[in-house]
Amino acid sequence: MVKEYAGSTFFDDWNFYNHYDNLTNGDVIFVSSSQASSSKLAYVNSAGNAIIKVDNTTQVAYSDKRNSVRISTQDRYTVGSLWITEMLHVPFGCSVWPAWWSQAASWPTGGEIDTFEGVNQVTMNQMALHTQPGCTQSGAKQTSTLVNSTDCSIDANNNLGCVVTNPTTASYGAAFAAAGGGMFVTEFAETGISIWFFSRSQIPTQLQGNASAVNTSTLGTPVANWPATGCPIDQFFEPQSLIFDITLCGDFAGNANIFAETCTGLCYDNWVIGSPSNYDNAYFEVQYVRVYGEQGDNTVVHSSASTRTLSSHLSILCVLTIVVSAWLFVL
Repeated sequence: MVKEYAGSTFFDDWNFYNHYDNLTNGDVIFVSSSQASSSKLAYVNSAGNAIIKVDNTTQVAYSDKRNSVRISTQDRYTVGSLWITEMLHVPFGCSVWPAWWSQAASWPTGGEIDTFEGVNQVTMNQMALHTQPGCTQSGAKQTSTLVNSTDCSIDANNNLGCVVTNPTTASYGAAFAAAGGGMFVTEFAETGISIWFFSRSQIPTQLQGNASAVNTSTLGTPVANWPATGCPIDQFFEPQSLIFDITLCGDFAGNANIFAETCTGLCYDNWVIGSPSNYDNAYFEVQYVRVYGEQGDNTVVHSSASTRTLSSHLSILCVLTIVVSAWLFVL
């Protein structure tokens, strides 16, 4: 096994950010491990699933921030790895900006992979890469036709990144939970980066239970794919730390135009310092995170470092015809 985060030890090998959100200008304080545990913002529930959530019990005073959680794996994973998470619930709601993503110890030099992200009351998950100039999405094959700029550079389009949106509403928000959750699979390979999403009823047999190996050639065409033909992976990506976080408002969810698309009022005034119950749905419920590696390869870099420079995620949708290589990954 390369690594499994699950059950009572789920949180053992993660770093808690323990700082206000100075990364994306969100109206939250990312609390420490001890505070997250004592205030029940990060814990393992009676079903054995990890809960990662925003404070939904405190009335926040004007000019203060609401408590939340950001965690990153102490280990980083190299090219040639694949990570899977199965979740029952993802955060959603006005002002809410959750993400399941990865980045290198040095950003943007080592790149960023966004597997799951959305804001406010959107109904579809968006996936993206953020890199230094020179990485583009070219020659891709994927099931989604909802694509923005193909330039992944942080210097292009206000760091829009190369975003692919999943047209399946079960990939985000209330519909995700109503479908019983689902599974996200991210392949970090020399030939490219690919993401699959399977709603609960569509999870392939080979991924059910405690799979010892994953053959991506049997998973079908990914929903999103960035081939190395337009973005040499070894050139633009370094070992990745896996991250869960939930911020509020900030550069993306709090952008006035984006906020108004699905929500009313003012992001901070009406939501962050409004009723704590605004955040009853602002939580991840994670069954596990599993990391696989190519047979015989060392895919883990042991490190406690996890740093990030400001990056924002905005999405503009367009259509692009877009596949993928297959690897055998072992647990």
